[in-house]
Amino acid sequence: MGAAKTFKLFKIRGGVHPNDRKHLSAAQAIDTLPLPDLMHIPMQQHIGAPSAPLVHRGEMVKKGQLLARSQGVISAPVHAPTSGRIMGIGSFPAHHASGLNVRTITLKPDGKDEWIDDLIGCDDPFVLEPDEIAKRVAAAGIVGLGGATFPSAVKLNLRKRYSLTSLVINGAECEPYLTCDDRLMREKSAQVLAGAQLMARALGVEQILFGIENNKPDAQAAMREAATAHSGVHVIGLPTRYPMGSEKHLVQTLTGKETPARGLTADIGVVVHNVATALAVYEALHFGHPLISRVVTVSGQAIAQAKNIRVPIGTPISHLIDYCGGFKETPARLVSGGPMMGQPLPSTRVPTVKGSNGLLALTDNELNAAPEMPCIRCASCVKACPCGLTPLEMAANIRSGSLDASVQLGLLDCIGCGSCSYVCPSHIPLVQFFNYAKGELASRQRSQHQQGETKRLAEARNERMEALKRKKREAMQKRKQEMAAKKQQAAETSENDA
Repeated sequence: MGAAKTFKLFKIRGGVHPNDRKHLSAAQAIDTLPLPDLMHIPMQQHIGAPSAPLVHRGEMVKKGQLLARSQGVISAPVHAPTSGRIMGIGSFPAHHASGLNVRTITLKPDGKDEWIDDLIGCDDPFVLEPDEIAKRVAAAGIVGLGGATFPSAVKLNLRKRYSLTSLVINGAECEPYLTCDDRLMREKSAQVLAGAQLMARALGVEQILFGIENNKPDAQAAMREAATAHSGVHVIGLPTRYPMGSEKHLVQTLTGKETPARGLTADIGVVVHNVATALAVYEALHFGHPLISRVVTVSGQAIAQAKNIRVPIGTPISHLIDYCGGFKETPARLVSGGPMMGQPLPSTRVPTVKGSNGLLALTDNELNAAPEMPCIRCASCVKACPCGLTPLEMAANIRSGSLDASVQLGLLDCIGCGSCSYVCPSHIPLVQFFNYAKGELASRQRSQHQQGETKRLAEARNERMEALKRKKREAMQKRKQEMAAKKQQAAETSENDA
């Protein structure tokens, strides 16, 4: 059978072996979180344009009802995670390290958890045409649930622009602590497989590759059993090495093909989707359910009970912590996502969003923090970089303000995995330098674009003003000519009368 086929794996450069600490939560089956008293649903939970609210204060809504529509191609709609009353639409702290406010809908659950009546499911979604599959996935508000949050329907339509051969389902889950995808594959293997097959149908490909790291033997076994009768589906064990879950490195490991710099895996015929995304696609097409909840790993040595929990989108982080028994000790840091690429959280008030795959309460011991020291030029960071970059040189240029030089060294090819920072014996926060530099370059580009746009508008205004002046001059000249002609005619008439 296809699931038992032997695949040659290709070695990738760099990477590290952090203590994965997955044992803290891997043994616990997925719990369902009770509804909180109040929910905050941000309009910006995805890459692209924020969604636009369609509801108003005081309105009663039902579970799954459309709360905000997408704006543009790269955007995603937002739906009600439960039934209740809209308490307001305003600003609320974002699920982001900045803690800046974003436009947010506040919903008070009514306790009924009542679905809307007009859900559009399909008993056999495999009869749907590819365009219809992508359309329904877009309407369900599904985005990449591995953390990237790119609108999934856009990727499902890549068949129109690229010659595709394979769909890769990313089950690597290489970040330490996180086990939510592991549990989904173990508990929902048939549904995950069906979702992957539906995405393959939308993409027009027959080969599906499940890449799962070898530290998840139960997930591998569950997916292999589910795939036994399907010749085009292959479940492949991967070396346990961070960042195996990076989609470009995952594809290279499985196929031996390297994605072009700043290109897409679709350029080499492969599209990558996450395990949780596959499940969301299945639920959307089969039951008509929009993306209103997701599984989150709550872990770290500061949390009383590590768990995997299905969480309604918009639930405050504090509610998850309380459900897990609170803190055993005050955490040194709260992190959204994994410890390598996750974002520090400003407070426990922020809501869970579509990209929330983990909540970590980390102690000082887990952080292993130490004072930053001068670079000793050991090149450990160079050896660890999976992209073949020279992090020490890039950081030196960024320190000196030479951002353009860091770009020439490959800054824009950096995936921000943090492997360099992890192995640095001087504890230099290299990845923070790179993230800062990327943000600064993006800010400069926006500023240049704004200046260029301002210049264009000013030039256009000047052209309009000059055209207006020219028209006035021409009108005055014409009027003078008409008056002179009238005077000449009057004079000629007077002479004839005389």
